[in-house]
Order: sequence, then C-alpha cells, then structure tokens
Amino acid sequence: MTVPAARSFPFDAVVGHDDAKLALRLAALDPLIGGVLLRGHKGSAKTTLARGLAELLDGAPFVELPLGATEDRVVGSLDTRAALSGGEIEFHPGLLAAADGGVLYVDEINLLADHLVDVLLDVAISGRNVVERDGVSHHHDARFVLVGSMNPEEGELRPQLLDRFGLCVTVETTTDLTARAEAVRRRLAFDRGEPFASTGARRAELTVADEATIDDAVIEAANRLAVAVNAEGLRADLTLCRAAAAHARLDGRNQTTVDDIARIAPLVLAHRSRRGPFDPPVLPPEAIEQALHDALSEPNQPDHSDDDGQPDADEPGTDDPSDRRPGDGNAPPRPLTIGDPRRPPTAPRPRPIPSPRGRVIGDVPAGPSDAIAVVPTARRIAESGRAGTDVARAAVRVAHQRRTIVLCVDLSGSMGATERAEAASGTVLGLLASAYERRERVALVTFAGTDADVVLTPTSSIEVARHRLDHLHTGGETPLAAGLATALDVARRARTAGDDVLLVVLTDGRATGTPDALDAAIDAAVAIGTADLPAIVLDCESGPTRLGLAQQLADAMRARHINVDDLTATTILGQLHAPGGY
Repeated sequence: MTVPAARSFPFDAVVGHDDAKLALRLAALDPLIGGVLLRGHKGSAKTTLARGLAELLDGAPFVELPLGATEDRVVGSLDTRAALSGGEIEFHPGLLAAADGGVLYVDEINLLADHLVDVLLDVAISGRNVVERDGVSHHHDARFVLVGSMNPEEGELRPQLLDRFGLCVTVETTTDLTARAEAVRRRLAFDRGEPFASTGARRAELTVADEATIDDAVIEAANRLAVAVNAEGLRADLTLCRAAAAHARLDGRNQTTVDDIARIAPLVLAHRSRRGPFDPPVLPPEAIEQALHDALSEPNQPDHSDDDGQPDADEPGTDDPSDRRPGDGNAPPRPLTIGDPRRPPTAPRPRPIPSPRGRVIGDVPAGPSDAIAVVPTARRIAESGRAGTDVARAAVRVAHQRRTIVLCVDLSGSMGATERAEAASGTVLGLLASAYERRERVALVTFAGTDADVVLTPTSSIEVARHRLDHLHTGGETPLAAGLATALDVARRARTAGDDVLLVVLTDGRATGTPDALDAAIDAAVAIGTADLPAIVLDCESGPTRLGLAQQLADAMRARHINVDDLTATTILGQLHAPGGY
C-alpha cells in the first residue's frame, strides 16, 4: 500500500546504525547495486530508516508491500474484457508502479512468496516492470530502492534469493545506555513537533551526477576478496565494484580506491558465502576481517616452509582442523548417527495441483460456473467467426502443493534415550535439509515420561529447528498413545491449512505407564488409520528377541512398516520420498 504523505522521523536523527544508513544511501545512489536487506529483531529502527530514506529522496513515494498481496496487486493487472468488444486492453498499475522514483519497503520479506521476491529483485535492478497475461504484455518504468527487512528468528531467506540482494546489514539495538537515552530524547522531541537539522546536504549527495572510475587494482582487489569468502559466481565481485564506486561518489571523489572496497565489503559479502541450509546465513564480522586481511594485505608474505620445502604442521595449509578459511569454520557439527544430512538424496519436487490463484498453464472449455478467460475466448471467436457459450474458454491454473512431514519420536527409556535423541535430531535436520530445497515443512512431536510435546510446529526454518533440538528431554515411561494422538492433531491442523501431510513414527512399539497403555496406543493408531492419513512406522526395536509391536502399530495405522537397523540420511529420506511415501 502507498503510505500517505506524513512527517517522517529524519534519517539522520536515528541514533547509530551507520552501516545500515550507508547501505541505503549507496543503493539510492546506484540502483544497479540492488536491494538492501536489513536483518534484525523487532524495534531496531529498520522501518524508520526505510521511511527516512524516502524523505531524503526529496519526498519520494514510500510504498509498503503487504505480505498477503497477490501477484496482480504487486506487478499490476491487464483488463482484457474490452478485447471482446474490439476495445483496447487496459493496464491497472500495481505497487511497483506506485513505487516508481521512491522506496519499496517489504517488512518480513523472508515470509513473502519466493516468486514475488524474485520479481521485486528483477525489477529493482532493471528499473522496468513487464506484465504478461494471455499473450498480451505491458511494460512501464519502476525505478525504486528495494528495502527488505526481516527478523532472523522467523527463518532465513533461501540462499539464491539472499545472494541477489546487493547489500545486507545486521541491525541491532544498542545496549549502550547513553545511546539509548539519546534515541529516546530524539523521538520524544520529534513527537512534540520540534524541528531537526535540515537534510538538504544529505539529499544533495544522493544527486551526485559524476561517476567514479574503477581501475584494475580495485577490480583485482574485489576479485581476491570475493574468492577469500568463497562467494559463488561473479555477483559479489560486481557489487563490490559498484558499491565502492558509489562510496567514492558519496565522499566527493571521482576515483575509486581499495579503501572504498574495504569499507563496503561487510555490506556486500556477509551474506554471500552460504552453500547449504546448515551454513550460517551471514558471516561473522571476524571472518570478514580475516578475509580483508588475506585479500588486501601486501602480496609479499614470508615463507614459512622448512628446508625440505614442506609447510610446518602448525602452519596454514595443513590438515589441522583449526585452520579454516572464512566461512568454513561456522558450520554445525555433523549430526550423530544419521550421517551427513547436508547432502540429502534427490527427491521429487512438490506436485502441481489445480488452484484458483495459481499460474495459468492453459485453457479449457468454460463450464457454467467458470470465470471466462477473455483473450483465449476472443481468439476462439476470431477463429470460428461466431460467438456463443460453446466457444467460451476458462483458464487452467495450478499451484504447488505444500507438504508437511510430522515426525513423532519415542524418547522413552526403552529406546536407549540418548542415542534415539541424537537420531531424532539428525533425522529432523536431514528432513529439513531436504525440505529446504522443496519448500516443504517439518514438525516434531516427542513423547516420554507421562506426556507428549510438540517440540517443533511445522516449519521449513533450519535455524528454528536447530534451536529447538538442542535439548531434547529423554528417558522414563512410554506414553505412546499420547504421542500418536498429539501427532495426529498436528497433522490434522496442517491438512486443514491445505498441506499434503505425511506422519512418520519412530518407535519400538512398546507402551508403558498404565496397564492398558498398549491398548490405548492401538486405539490411537486406529484413529490415524481412520483419518486416512499417509503414515510410516520406522521400527526401532533391537535385540535378539523382538516382540513385533511396531508392526502391529503400523497395521492399525494402515501405515508402511520399515525396519530401521541403521539410521542414515539416505535410508530415511529415501524411504520418505519413495513412491507411496506421500
């Protein structure tokens, strides 16, 4: 929505946040840098800075994109009804057109649909929006500064989207009492209507016309720095050069230097080294500093080799695990028992299903209650030379079905609690690594002692999952019925939300705590079967004498039964994604 003109809190009145302010000014000066992503917890002035930037752009429009906006609302829509009567097709502008010349702000951009984030990033860099419907296209200028903000606790952007943001800054609320007091004083003064210093000088710097030249030494420094943080592709190199040139222009210079590269490097590189879902989303400052030292220091380095030409055992370049390049030493330790979930087996993509709000893939004869697809219908009329209900066409739309895997894990004493907790953690992380690629979700229910707990509500966030799995409570009795009932409840809610659901139970089938515990567990299993819920029982029973209780449970659930003697990522994920797994 377009925010009406109002008095915005001045950009420079925000206390601190120097990197965020610099990133926004750089992006405003050179749109080819791309959007700016502000990562931080609520109340850290992210929205205030975005609004203040629009004010710096001489009162340019500030457009805020709501999370629930449809694609037509964002990019605009084509009214093709006039084509039936020989009239012209009308374009109804969207939020991208409204943001032309100003700032387009997306709060919680990590929760926005991926395809919309793609559109925003494409248009932000190109400055042109192209709308195509039913073979008809329209384009218009859409030059704006894209500013996205997000709270990392709610999940991260996917790496391919994160990398496309030109600049990324972590915005943190200061704990310095003097700075906090000054921020409060300024806000109270603003609310009283007191004037602040003019922003004319700051506005003037954003209209600098002269370009800053970039020589080979600066380009080579950008190349070395991008390689030092393991950045993929050339986007990091290009953005380093463009942002460094913009920094020189802000400083009133027409020549870019290596010092400019060093200043803007944390804004450009922190979010560009992530390889897989388990790697940290942004590099820590010390890793950036080390990369700067390695890439930009003088090339003449002392020789640390022994007389035999081999490096010392304690020098960089050996197999010492403490010697890591920036970005390599921050990955979490490999989950125990299941192997390495960071390389999940290839699984099918979510299947497309009919959807009234999905993308158009074709057209079919229209039924009595179908909405008419105007352009295909007009074409049929033109081809046949006649009109009538028999030539009316309806659009066929599809969307991808979202999937949720509900994992129900027995952590009681009968399972060998510590080992099973490790297996559960690793299995969930393996599922998340796989789900991360296909936009699926994973939920975790555990049971032990006297009750069951929903440890993880359906999520595709690796960060949230790791936090929740740090301390799983283990041991005690086996309230199997409570675990199955709780898992069924989670699965039903996910199904009600429109998800395709699979229930996976890790158990040896034992049920303890009450005399009728096993009967209660079988009843709970029957309820799952009656709900017609796809399910798998991973039988964790071990030892020379086996009771076969997990098999009985699977029969009552109408579920697939799988003996699990060696829990590996390939075994688990391969079974879950095998034909019939969903």
